[in-house]
Amino acid sequence: MGSAKNTGTAARKARIEEMRRAEQSRERRTRIVKIAASAVVVAGLVVGGVAVVHAQSGKKDSSASDSKNSASGHFVAGADGVNTWKGTLGRTHVTGTVSYPMHPPVGGNHNPVWLNCNGDVYAKSVKDENAVHALEHGAVWVTYNKKASAADVKALATKVKSTPYSLMSPYDSQKDPIMLSAWGHQRTVKSASDPAVNSFFEKFVQGSQTPEPGAACTGGLSQ
Repeated sequence: MGSAKNTGTAARKARIEEMRRAEQSRERRTRIVKIAASAVVVAGLVVGGVAVVHAQSGKKDSSASDSKNSASGHFVAGADGVNTWKGTLGRTHVTGTVSYPMHPPVGGNHNPVWLNCNGDVYAKSVKDENAVHALEHGAVWVTYNKKASAADVKALATKVKSTPYSLMSPYDSQKDPIMLSAWGHQRTVKSASDPAVNSFFEKFVQGSQTPEPGAACTGGLSQ
């Protein structure tokens, strides 16, 4: 039985590494396209400047109403310690601030630009709306507040840095010292050495809950 688990873990790691290589290839192609199209983009911006301003204004208006319907429901506690969101989690791209019913948020309407989640560790708080987009891509988000020990923060940062499709940041307003979040799922862990940390990563990094499996975790915001 242990052999089967090891085989499954190895397969998951191989799949993530394959997606990582494909993502790097897409980024190289994207950079080439952007350079080639830059002159066209600049010309388009000059000609359509007024129209862009009006369009952005319209988007802001719609984001305000969309954020109200971002998520509804409640958490249901599992025997394994993982809380699962029962209800709806919106997936609309909005440009404004979203009022989430849980903190850290585990889903809902979010910013069109994701937060980089390729093993990225942020020293400062990040915007919920960008982090939620990273969860949509299948990332696990590690958060901590001032009650977490320096040793635990360091150990968790080391794990995140070695794990594609994960990110970490401080979150002062959360109720527990260390929390792990994925799209629609969340749990508290006692310390970095808690076996639940590895279990959560194994299950939810690019897990079955992922709305957009294989989507990029680089090329977004770096802070």
